[in-house]
Amino acid sequence: MWNGNAITFATSTTVGSTPYGLFVDINNTVYVPNRANSRIHVWKEGSIVPTKNITIGLNTPYSIFATSNGDIYIDNGYANSRVDKWTLINETNSSTAMSVKDECYGLFIDIANNIYCSMYNVHQVITKALGSNSIVWTMAAGTDCSGSSSNQLYNPAGIFVDLNLNLYVADCGNDRVQKFLSQQVSGITVAGSAAAGTITLDCPTDVKLDGNGYLFIVDSNNERIVASSSNGFRCIVGCSMVAGSTSSQLNHPWSISFDSYRNMFVTDKDNSRIQKFTLISNTNYRKYHIIQT
Repeated sequence: MWNGNAITFATSTTVGSTPYGLFVDINNTVYVPNRANSRIHVWKEGSIVPTKNITIGLNTPYSIFATSNGDIYIDNGYANSRVDKWTLINETNSSTAMSVKDECYGLFIDIANNIYCSMYNVHQVITKALGSNSIVWTMAAGTDCSGSSSNQLYNPAGIFVDLNLNLYVADCGNDRVQKFLSQQVSGITVAGSAAAGTITLDCPTDVKLDGNGYLFIVDSNNERIVASSSNGFRCIVGCSMVAGSTSSQLNHPWSISFDSYRNMFVTDKDNSRIQKFTLISNTNYRKYHIIQT
């Protein structure tokens, strides 16, 4: 279980107003997009202040994903209609990894080296192979309009792809988490509305899957983080379900990520801060990092 009282990892002084995205890589490096200043703040493990910033060519980034080999993918869709790729070898210039038609509220790279972008305002998740010379994408989930049928999405946010290339989508506007089997366009509701025996959600905005197949979900409008287990769903933090700014409260959380010690980092959006909830006892959960590239 996690300590219900968080440590504030970063405040609005650093990450700006209403941060959305967050990522912790396998080396426990923390990345947070600062939309207000159009930059990415980077903390190496053990640092209490950013050790570097990525600023060149960005405009209001929402999300970020870092691979195990050090490549960094940054949403740059708001004004520049693309996803940028930065490498450890070249930290002064980026390349275009993918063209998009709106900002990516979620980014993911799967084990087959495909990149995914979740476009909240366009109600789609798109994908392309990173090894392809083309920047043209294909549809992974959703249609051209919002909806609640099995092949539609309504304001999709966070995304996750498992080892079998199944896509999980936090379908905020439909109050559900959808699972799209590999190369399938119709989803299965695995949590939230229309999924009997799961949990009631109100605008889920992020989803993660650990090594045992358990889901971690940001239940944004309910001000909490929930998780599945062998005994069903339960609340992890923010369980009062009351928005607030104390160490035990959240105010419209948006993204989650875990370090190698299974400490949980949360983008506490409307408090304009990043919260860190420490693991205080061992559980059956393995690090979900192991199924990311």
